[in-house]
Amino acid sequence: MVMLLVSALIDPSAVNLEGKAASARAVGYPLLAFALPILWYGWRREKPFPWVADLMITIPCFSDLLGNRMGLYDSIWWFDDIVHFINTGLLAGAAILLTMRHTATLAQMIERGLAVGVTAALAWEIAEYFAFLSKHTERNGAYADTLADMALGTMGSMAAVLIIHRLWQREPTTVAV
Repeated sequence: MVMLLVSALIDPSAVNLEGKAASARAVGYPLLAFALPILWYGWRREKPFPWVADLMITIPCFSDLLGNRMGLYDSIWWFDDIVHFINTGLLAGAAILLTMRHTATLAQMIERGLAVGVTAALAWEIAEYFAFLSKHTERNGAYADTLADMALGTMGSMAAVLIIHRLWQREPTTVAV
């Protein structure tokens, strides 16, 4: 991820990020990806590091960069949809793993998952608009795309909630932090 970000800063066109907020990604993605390790070790927690949750936070950053680098957003029409569904679900799932006990009810998990997922989807769409869509030729279809992306993020969040809840019902340590 760091190598892709450095490449994006040096030559945004080489990683298909020209005009797509390469500098904002170069700042935002490391902040997101390294926030958990910094906070975790800053608190000097006695519990083991939450590797699963950390991976669930880092994958969205990496998948966006890799998808752009490989030109998947431009060559596969549904790639953006899958990314919004999965990445928002991963972030919501990480929040659940980090902040809830395995004894939480499904309703509590839905509340937390939707709060984090919908907020993450909205924040991403606002950042996307101000970073590059407001100046880009794609802005004419941005409204429909924004609504679809937010709906997909919401559905991804719900999927994460249901998967984690089901796993915790079976075996609480299966998806432990």
